Amino acid sequence: MDPKGQRVKLNDGHFIPVLGFGTYAPPEVAKKEALEFTPFAIEVGFRHIDCAHAYQNEEEIGQVIRSKIADGTVKREDIFCTSKLWLTSLRPELVRPALEKSLKNLQLDYVDLYIMHYPMALKPGEELFPKDENGKLIFDSVDFCRTWEALEKCKDAGLAKSIGVSNFNHKQLERILNKPGLKYKPVCNQVECHPYLNQSKLLDFCKSHEIVLVAYAGLGSQRVKEWVNQNHPVLLEDPVLSAISQKHKKTAALIALRYQIQRGVVVLAKGNNKKWIKENMQVFDFELTPEDMKAIDGLNRNIRYYELHLAVSHPEFPFSEEY
Repeated sequence: MDPKGQRVKLNDGHFIPVLGFGTYAPPEVAKKEALEFTPFAIEVGFRHIDCAHAYQNEEEIGQVIRSKIADGTVKREDIFCTSKLWLTSLRPELVRPALEKSLKNLQLDYVDLYIMHYPMALKPGEELFPKDENGKLIFDSVDFCRTWEALEKCKDAGLAKSIGVSNFNHKQLERILNKPGLKYKPVCNQVECHPYLNQSKLLDFCKSHEIVLVAYAGLGSQRVKEWVNQNHPVLLEDPVLSAISQKHKKTAALIALRYQIQRGVVVLAKGNNKKWIKENMQVFDFELTPEDMKAIDGLNRNIRYYELHLAVSHPEFPFSEEY
């Protein structure tokens, strides 16, 4: 942690803010929400903005960052911007062009972090989810270790300060870590992580290799119908979280975010409500006790909100492993 307690050091020497602003929204509102809520998030103090080509709103995020730099709210170096390489661009020769496209949309010379969105390759092309006539995804066979080498070149070229992965299980991480001629280790593994899926085994594995775990869906999920199992319980209505939140006079969302920060996890908070976005910044104003932490650890029940069923038959599908 740095003195402000709001950033952690990555294994390549760069620093990442421990609280990030998530920019994913359902496609029909993604652009509108990006323009409406990202400027507000920056104004109230968010400095880590988590983006992705697949969210289809990088152009809007770029406009927002540009305008917040122009009006003096922030400098470029104050902002930690992440983008993600989509599954249709995992072939090594497609990696740099994909990053350059994101940079153009974001109006940036570099991203602070560029990560492989999933270890699974899909057929290259404009479509995010290429499907055959039966509605099945069309897979591509790419060794993600070759993709990783292309990411290393992007870091060397200064297009990304740091490089990492997302939705990798520990065996897939090991394949990169044990790769002959590895130049840079992934700085992070961004995965779904919250009190109902606390990823303690994967977290221990990542810590042992100086890889930061970044949590998405840290507040459960937005329950987007296409993606999320609607039968799962709502995390923020959990009685244990409610009791701890009453004790600290903080929202259940703040308790869930604070839990991650205290266990050394970088956590993303999505916001489509200004009151909540502002409230989430209070995560630095209080501390959970060891008893609180233990009680929240006890909520783990391996509930995955983002199951990604449509890719379950992919040879690199990451979620069949225990961790």
